[in-house]
Amino acid sequence: MYRGVRIAAVVPAYKEENHIAQVIETMPDFVDDIVIVDDCSPDDTSGAARRADDGRVTLIRHEVNQGVGGAVLTAHKAAMELGSDINVVMAGDAQMDPDYLPQLLDPVVDGYGFAKANRFFSGESFAGMPGYRIFGNIVLSFMTKLASGYWHIFDPQNGYTAIRTEVLRRLPMNKVAARYSFENDLLIHLNILDVPIVDVPIPAVYGNEVSSIKLRKVIPELLAMLFGGFWRRVWWKYMVWSFSAVALLLIAGIALIVMGLVAGIWVLAASVGSPTAGSVMLAVVPFVLGVQMLLVSLQLDIQASPNRPSMHPMKERA
Repeated sequence: MYRGVRIAAVVPAYKEENHIAQVIETMPDFVDDIVIVDDCSPDDTSGAARRADDGRVTLIRHEVNQGVGGAVLTAHKAAMELGSDINVVMAGDAQMDPDYLPQLLDPVVDGYGFAKANRFFSGESFAGMPGYRIFGNIVLSFMTKLASGYWHIFDPQNGYTAIRTEVLRRLPMNKVAARYSFENDLLIHLNILDVPIVDVPIPAVYGNEVSSIKLRKVIPELLAMLFGGFWRRVWWKYMVWSFSAVALLLIAGIALIVMGLVAGIWVLAASVGSPTAGSVMLAVVPFVLGVQMLLVSLQLDIQASPNRPSMHPMKERA
């Protein structure tokens, strides 16, 4: 146990025959259970996990590939059945440094529902990274902030996370995206549940692994999920459960912007020569008011971000 709390490491693994043993062998002693999900690997990932011969290991193999999110969710369910209090995700490629596990666990034990590693707290984290990847991380982080409502976090694709099992029990796991957008969609679901989360500065361990992500396929899927996730969050959090000024200002602002744009197009199309001041105002005033409403809605959403521990600290058992 860690501080009297039962810890399970959930390990999604796909084609990790060469790395899974290292993940098991370097797992800290305070981790009670190691749940490995072989996501239908074509290599001997499962065999390598068995040969590591660690009594803490529970090995599950998917007969159909479900993606990293599907593997993580399967492992979470199995870990909860084993009686875990906190589950931490450790990738099967050994890129998550187990030495930093206490820093990730402490905030969750002390009251946060979810903790996530952030590789970019230091400016040195970007050293050697291509400019397009830096730009991509910044854009993706901003879009995830907007969609999830967690405005205080960065590095949303980082899968090194710790979560309370009591949060997992509230989570509709069958509705969370199962593939590369898993981390982003999980944040949206957590915000709907008003779960406080925290970023923890933890560097990544880079090896010689080659990413299998196909950006042409992943990016459209991710953008569609973020767009739909934003409106799902607004619907449940600001309309169904408590109709708030955020939803009112957002809807009214969008309506006024559309009204202003339509009026502007009509004025330009219908005018002979220069448009009159009154017709220009007909387009400009709704547009400006709409933009102001959107900005106020955004400000209120930022203020509502659950970034302080509200869950009770876990009692440390002897």
